[in-house]
This record gives sequence, structure tokens and C-alpha cells, in this order.
Amino acid sequence: MKRFTSVHDLLNGYGLSQAITDALAYAESPWKDECLGKRKTVGLLFMNPSLRTRMSTQKAASLLGAETIVLNAGSDSWTLETRDGVIMNGSTTEHIKEAAAVMGAYCDILGLRTFAGLTDRTYDYQETVLEKFIQHSGVPVISLESATRHPLQSFADLVTIEQHKTTQRPKVVLSWAPHPKALPQAVANSFTEWMKHADVELVVTHPEGYDLDPSFVEGVHVTNDQDAALKGAHFVYAKNWSAVEPYGQILSQDTSWTVSTKKMALTDNAKFMHCLPVRRNMIVTDEVIDSTNSIVIPQAANRVVSAQTVLAYMLKGLA
Repeated sequence: MKRFTSVHDLLNGYGLSQAITDALAYAESPWKDECLGKRKTVGLLFMNPSLRTRMSTQKAASLLGAETIVLNAGSDSWTLETRDGVIMNGSTTEHIKEAAAVMGAYCDILGLRTFAGLTDRTYDYQETVLEKFIQHSGVPVISLESATRHPLQSFADLVTIEQHKTTQRPKVVLSWAPHPKALPQAVANSFTEWMKHADVELVVTHPEGYDLDPSFVEGVHVTNDQDAALKGAHFVYAKNWSAVEPYGQILSQDTSWTVSTKKMALTDNAKFMHCLPVRRNMIVTDEVIDSTNSIVIPQAANRVVSAQTVLAYMLKGLA
């Protein structure tokens, strides 16, 4: 595997079913491939803050016997220019062309985390920064979140559902929830994309105006009626995202969409999910996230499992 940026990289390689099987095997026996990454180096570049992605990917590499080098762009490294053809007479010091190539010379695998700017939809949805990093690094690259997707999170989400489902084909609801800041659509896009290829009944619900990009929700049941969506659900995944049109805007902070015990009572004893960090009593009430039906911590723990599986595939390709 030369790149991991979406579910399609698994579908075109190992296959989703095999990937889930391998991930569950790592969850059961984390050290079973502890020598796979011996004498290999994984470089991780973060252009945005991170807790789970940073720690889980480092842990995953360690479980496989690989070393990690972690950099924060702008503080641990030079500030990066990502645009082509610009006169670099401003605040940026090094172009991504050189930075990616140098990191590729030092490392066997690279990971990049970058968010959407939420000002230029075309620029974000072309994954300009991620694709340039892949183009110039010369080594396998893992997306640690990008402008439009968060594939390691979505892989972990799918593994978590597999571990906690009580019916063969569970009903999974992705629900928009209010947030005080404009957030990217990456997690919602990615989760929808992965669930479309999983054996689940997927429903996406959001207020009017928060439609996701059609390329991600094609063929998916989408409704503006949250209560109707929640009826009979086995998993409820709450997440905020900003509008796609007008791009990056907050159109509503309607707290009636907050996931509460009243909302969860509509479900079939559903498990509550969120990628974290979460705004308590805005995205979800304390009573829900602190309940026994909340699986946000096992979900976060599976970030190690998803990263370990992908790293293992890449390391095997280097052997």
C-alpha cells in the first residue's frame, strides 16, 4: 500500500472485510507483529493540533517495532508554503516540495495532518496540500486527517461498531449537532463514505442547509428530521460540520439537535459515538456521554488499531 487517504485505498487493495479482520486481530494481540517495523522510521507532520491522532499513531508504530519522528509545522519545523508559483516574501519559510522530499529521504513512511481552510471549497476538496505531500515525498503516505476526510478515524469507527453491534446489520445514524465554531466536513464525509461500504443501515440527519457534498452522500438516506432518523437506531454518531454552501459557514446553532437522553430514548438502546474532542452539553449532554451506552473511549482506543493495521500494510509493502 503506497497511500492511505480514504476507504478506497483499502477497497482497491486488501479489501474492507480483510482490513476489519486484521484490525480486530491487532485489538486482540497488539504485539503480534512487533518486529515488522524493525529499523524502519515513521515520520509524522502535524499542521494542526492533535491528541488522539498523534498518540495513537506513535503507539501503533511502536507496537510494530518502528521508530517515529514527530514534527509540528511552524514550531518544530519551518513554516510551510503550499502554493505553487508564489513569491515567498511573506511568513512562510520553506516550500512543501522541499520539505516533503527531505522528510521522505529520512523516513520510510510519512503521515500528514492538515485541516480544511474553509474559505476556498475547490482548493480544499482537491486535497491540494495532501496530494502535493504525496507527490513530492517519494514514500508511502498516511492521511492523519485532511481537508475532506479523516480515514484513520473512520476505520476505527467501523471497528468499534463491529465490536459492539448486537445485530448483524445495525442501523447507524450520523447526526449533526451544534457547535460554536465552524468545523470542516472531514469526519462526516469520511464516516459516511466508510459506512456506505459497510454492512450497516446508514442514515444521515442534519438541519436544512447542512447538506454534505453530493459525492459523499450519493445513495444514502438523508433527512432533516432528527427524531425520525433516531427511531430504532443501534448507533448514534454525533458530529458538527459547517455548511458546504455557503462554504465553511455556521447557519445554525440550534440546541434542539443536541443529543440528549430524550433523543437517545427514541433509539433501540443505541450506543453513543463521537470522535472527540467533544463540546459537552452542546454536542451531547453529560448524561449521555457519561452513560454506559457511551463508547467514545473504546472508539478512541481503536485509533491505535486502525493506525496499526494501515502501518502494517505499508511496512509489508516495503519488505
